[in-house]
Amino acid sequence: MAAQRQSYQTGHAPKCLVVVDDSEEWDRAVRYAGRWAVRSGGRIVMLHVIETEDQNQQWLGVADLMRAEAQEQAHAELDQATALLSAIGVTAPERVIREGEPTAQILETIEHDSDIALLVLAAHSGPEGPGPLVTHVTKTSGAFPIPLVIVPGDLGDADLDALS
Repeated sequence: MAAQRQSYQTGHAPKCLVVVDDSEEWDRAVRYAGRWAVRSGGRIVMLHVIETEDQNQQWLGVADLMRAEAQEQAHAELDQATALLSAIGVTAPERVIREGEPTAQILETIEHDSDIALLVLAAHSGPEGPGPLVTHVTKTSGAFPIPLVIVPGDLGDADLDALS
């Protein structure tokens, strides 16, 4: 059973978890979350998940190099998200980098921070569907311990600002 959320208790502040990844629409989720934080007085937790595959022992050196490159890429993407949030007026977002299967890492991040009150994802607007993360998360959304907001990936800044 998930831990009781403490977001609105004395000494706590609500946080919005937003996934920053290599999708085309990640900035839509970040903008929505940032506007939510500014208007609600909440905080932002940015999560980047590095998907790992089982590593063959004979290729450990290559795996280490790939992991280092993935970490570097994760920091670069989180830097971009931090700049976007700063332009909106959000200061000091938390940065979390995890390795593993994305949905499991999202749930683990939520479990470890009882102030996280909302998960924001952006859906791809193309004919190929909303994207693998949104597809998987929506299939299990009934079991999520917090509300889920899915932002359409084709909304412009003005539209997002009006909604958040």
